[in-house]
Amino acid sequence: MGVRGSSTGARVVSMDTLMRVKRGLHGPTHPGTPLRLPIPAGMTAPLGCDAVAVPARFGPQILPRLPRVGCVYADSGHWWWLVPADSDYALEWPAPAQYTAGAVVLDAPRVPPLLHRPHDTLPYTPPIPLYLALCQVTGTIPTWSRPISA
Repeated sequence: MGVRGSSTGARVVSMDTLMRVKRGLHGPTHPGTPLRLPIPAGMTAPLGCDAVAVPARFGPQILPRLPRVGCVYADSGHWWWLVPADSDYALEWPAPAQYTAGAVVLDAPRVPPLLHRPHDTLPYTPPIPLYLALCQVTGTIPTWSRPISA
């Protein structure tokens, strides 16, 4: 699982393994007891579930920019948007957003309340529109639009 042999004897590492290693190296940036954002009753998360946290001041600016809003949890300091697992693959979320694998909330005394629940059974906000909305409100140029330096 994750590592396969080849005819040359070299080891081939899957992208899934690389993403897990990347997350393990960077680890959580805040100490504390991690709390997992729950999937509301009656909903399913067939693609797994991660979360993108943004400072609360950006939440109301992001909402109207999205074509679909999934589950959003909020407290006075942050809004957390549920996205499919691995939505950080080849994507650098703009600061001050924080991406957490497994929809984990760090340094919160309790799980924040659910602010928005979609009418269907999927809890996800589409990650690319969320990323673009975050770039707009933070004044960040999307990674694929930045000039490449030699």
